[in-house]
This record gives sequence, structure tokens and C-alpha cells, in this order.
Amino acid sequence: MNSILNFLLTESSEPVVLDSVETWWRRHVELVSRFPAPADLALAGGFRADRLGYAFASGYHAAHRFLFPSLPADKPVALCATEPMGGHPNAIQTRLESTASGFSLTGEKAFVTLGTRAEVLLVVATEGQDAQGRNRLRMVTVDAKRAGIVVSELPELPFVPEVPHAELRLEGVAVADGEVLPGDGYTRYLKPFRTVEDCHVQLALLGWLIQLARRCGWPEVVREELLSLSLMMRGLAQADPTAASTHVALGGGLALVNRALTSIEPLWAQVDAPTRERWERDRRLLGVAGKVRAKRLEAARVKLAGGAPTPDA
Repeated sequence: MNSILNFLLTESSEPVVLDSVETWWRRHVELVSRFPAPADLALAGGFRADRLGYAFASGYHAAHRFLFPSLPADKPVALCATEPMGGHPNAIQTRLESTASGFSLTGEKAFVTLGTRAEVLLVVATEGQDAQGRNRLRMVTVDAKRAGIVVSELPELPFVPEVPHAELRLEGVAVADGEVLPGDGYTRYLKPFRTVEDCHVQLALLGWLIQLARRCGWPEVVREELLSLSLMMRGLAQADPTAASTHVALGGGLALVNRALTSIEPLWAQVDAPTRERWERDRRLLGVAGKVRAKRLEAARVKLAGGAPTPDA
């Protein structure tokens, strides 16, 4: 833990200009061997970022490192779940079917973060339905350049436009037996990913804010508060992402980070204009999936109280 603390407190607070996703990725990979723990990688990647978009990208990729530790560390990865009908497990129609030599994937994904830059794709697919009519999901890892995969870049979002997104079409993509990951695709991977992603993106945000606080001369008490919040979120990032107790604690942690963001509002006047203007544009990112988080927290509270969560939760 002290290595990441020393990094945040002593590393140069003047970030290198990141002029493309490729530049961000090269800088991110440089940190992987130095910070093998995904939580520390998210903090360091956020600190090294020159804007919120690339801090988010580091946190997003660190979340993959946590949930899929066997994937190659030097290749960018994208999780492919959301489809034209949405991201709910029952909306997944991409099919994983048996063939004489293994499996094949056929379907569409509507919104893949970093999809145009990824070299490895994590694809959520259905094997059919169980006796209760629920989708039986699996997680599949495939090379992004494999025959039958068509990636189409989507228009820039109005916030964090530096982070690309894509549509994905899978046309009978060949899959080897070993590329179908073990376990249930929903309970083992897709469901906990939201929690894992929240923790690591928040860590990257805090790392970026610590860099800003040092570079722009924010009061020491503010820097120390941000550092303490980082340690809190670091602990949450290493907790069981499927546990209701983790979700309740994370709900409190997110509330504390939001209060800190409110308290530092006057300090943005000390930040250079380009960084400040990008923050005003990009801070909307932090509110994405707010309703999903609220449902997750309420379901966790109900479970800990001994009740049964609603089907939507």
C-alpha cells in the first residue's frame, strides 16, 4: 500500500499530454508492472491522466484486470454486453452454439466502450434458456481481429469524447473450447462487473483529483481528504463484489466522494481553463447508471434486513 501512497504524494503532478487513445494506452501499460494490484493501477492511471476521460479509461481497464486476471496485461480489452434491446440479462440474444470443432458466436452488441481500440473482446452470449425461462449466459473471450467480427465506430458522446465506443456484429465467429470462460456468465462476471467497475473508476477519479490538488495548490487538508477517500475506496475494490455488505459500504463510499466533489467546487477557479472546461463537460459521466446503483443499494439493504429483493433489483 505504501508504494501507491508514495506515488500519489511524490510523483510529478505535471501530466504528459494524452493526445489519443493510443498515447493513453502506452502510458497505462507502463504502470502495469509497477502496480500489479488493479486498485493501485486505477489510482496510478488516474493520477497520470491529463483529463477525466483517460482517467476513466484506466479505471475501466483496471476493473477488467480484477475480474479477468488471466487476460494478457499488454492488450486492451472491451466488455461486450449491451445489445439493441438493452443490457438486462434477458435482453442478451447473441448466441453461443456448439459446432463440430468447438463453438460459434452470432449476434450484435450495441455499445462497446473502447471497442475500436480493443484487441481482446469479452462477449456475453446465451446458450438458451433454463427451465424457468431465464437466459443461460456464458462469457467468451475472443481476438478482436478474428474472422466474422465487424466493429463500427459510434459517434462521439457529448462528454468524454476521447473515449471511443463501437457497435459490434458477430457473424459465426469461431470459438475454441478454452475461450468459453468457466462459470455462469451472469452471476460470475456480468453482475459483479458493475460493482467492480464503480470501485475502480472512482479510484481513477480520486487519483486524478489528487494530481490536480497538488498541481494547482489546493489546501493540504483537501489533498489529505482525497487521499483518505482513495484508501477507503481501495479497500472496497478488494472486497467481494457479490456481497450485499460490499454494496451497502460502497453506497456510503460513493456518497462521501460526492460530498467531497461538492466541497471542492470553489477550488476549480485555481485550475487552468482547458482542464476546468473539460471537467464541466465530462462530469456527467459520474452520473451514468445512477438508477442501477440505487437499485443495487436498495436490494442490498433489503437482503441484509432479511427480506427478499424485488425482481427488478
